[in-house]
Amino acid sequence: MSSGSDSIAVLGSSVASGAFVGDDPGATHWFAVQTVPRHEKTVVKHCELRTIESFLPLYWETHKWRNGCKPKVGQPLFPGYLFIRITREERLRVLPIPGVVSLVGAGRVPTPLADFEIESLRSGLHLRAFEPHPYLVVGAKVRITNGALTGMTGVLVRNKNKYRVVLALDLIMRSVAVEVDVHEIEPIAPGH
Repeated sequence: MSSGSDSIAVLGSSVASGAFVGDDPGATHWFAVQTVPRHEKTVVKHCELRTIESFLPLYWETHKWRNGCKPKVGQPLFPGYLFIRITREERLRVLPIPGVVSLVGAGRVPTPLADFEIESLRSGLHLRAFEPHPYLVVGAKVRITNGALTGMTGVLVRNKNKYRVVLALDLIMRSVAVEVDVHEIEPIAPGH
């Protein structure tokens, strides 16, 4: 495991390499791999044994143990996922790895990720502090989790560089928009 700073690390091997070349079946691409919960590091070790290039971005979290120690522990930045660089045909080498659920894609066909996204993550994670955050989409229903409006629900909208939650008062058929920090809201699962 290598660490660029106290806030982020990257776990993975650098065995294979390649460039995006159209639909060339022999070209390597980055793919997202869904894993069994808490098996990301194990899958990376198995990829290394099979000489499959893998990338598991980690962030550092301080844990407090019963004996009073407070070690920093590397946790997956995207829990349940890691990235591998393979050809489409090599997916058959990945699927039997213990802890692998699937390659992410449409149906049974894995969808390659843009090389620049993964390379940007690989080169930039050590420059800033990162941590996981719930996936938020403008237009989605969210719940305010902090402050005087805790528990209120609304629709997430964006105004320039700020987030706002539109709260509806159905009884009087009026709405109000309130500015929020992204850390003060959480997505609401559909049907809730």
